[in-house]
Amino acid sequence: MKKNTVHIVLAAALLNMAAAQAAEFDGSWVGGKIGSNRSGMTGVDRRNSTTYGLEGGHNWSMGSFTLGVDGFAESNGKATHSPGAVNYGSNVYGLDAKLGLPAGNWMPFAKLGYARTDGTGAASAIGGGDAHAGVGVEYKFNPNWSLAGEYTSGRATSGAVKLHNNNLSLGLNYYFGKSAAAAPVAAKEEPKPVPEAEVNETWKTLLENKPVCIEGAQFEFDSARLRSGEIKKLDEVVSFAGKYKDTKLEASGHTCNIGTEEYNRKLSERRAESVKDYLVKHGVAAQRITTVGYGEARPMADNKTREGRELNRRVEVCSDIQVEMKVRVTE
Repeated sequence: MKKNTVHIVLAAALLNMAAAQAAEFDGSWVGGKIGSNRSGMTGVDRRNSTTYGLEGGHNWSMGSFTLGVDGFAESNGKATHSPGAVNYGSNVYGLDAKLGLPAGNWMPFAKLGYARTDGTGAASAIGGGDAHAGVGVEYKFNPNWSLAGEYTSGRATSGAVKLHNNNLSLGLNYYFGKSAAAAPVAAKEEPKPVPEAEVNETWKTLLENKPVCIEGAQFEFDSARLRSGEIKKLDEVVSFAGKYKDTKLEASGHTCNIGTEEYNRKLSERRAESVKDYLVKHGVAAQRITTVGYGEARPMADNKTREGRELNRRVEVCSDIQVEMKVRVTE
């Protein structure tokens, strides 16, 4: 008799963002920013005004660091400079290359590129292109959202007159990409009917062991701590254990492929132990539960995508239950 496998998916709701490494900052993004502009021009003093702008770009994961390209457009408000009560601002747009070094959900970065600066007001005759540079740090508080603080510097030159802009800003960025989708629940296969017999046809009820694998409890990157969404779903495992009181449970931990095999194996063992600890605290006897860590050896999705890596950071709880199967027999 063919055995059936029932897959119950535990979907994740985030309490805190999944800890990001280089791969977590890849992809296309757009954002807006606002802050303080300090400008100066040859012959006058430096003054502060407001700056705001739009930006967007694309990042590529390169192992332990990130390479990106950023396009931006910003408007620097007018301020009155002395001597001579010179009132001016500027509009700036350009393109930067970016190098980031992710550490957890933080990513410090440096930018270097080209910008066109055009003065406004009393500086409307000044304009030109020159180098544009900056440093900053980005914090990803959600798989799709981040905050970025940065300091940038650029200038324009017309003849002997130079216009300088130094900006300190805070931006909100949105990363495009779909959240990890829940795996579909496999349809239960019904037993195939036995051809009708000509004589002495009867039905008998047999007990059959059926493997049940509960999978999908996901974790933050490089963490064995359960998230709130997983905790709510693990209550379904507690209910399952209460319904089938004689069954043994195996909690198997898994990881994505970022990191060494040995480190990932130990991390997967800690994840399995976290699930066991939760089940024990909620009434499941510890002797009913065994744990094992497979590391990155048994992926359920493609590790080349962010969504796939999120699905692979999981714990599965497996068991065998006895079910009744009716079969038709003939003599």
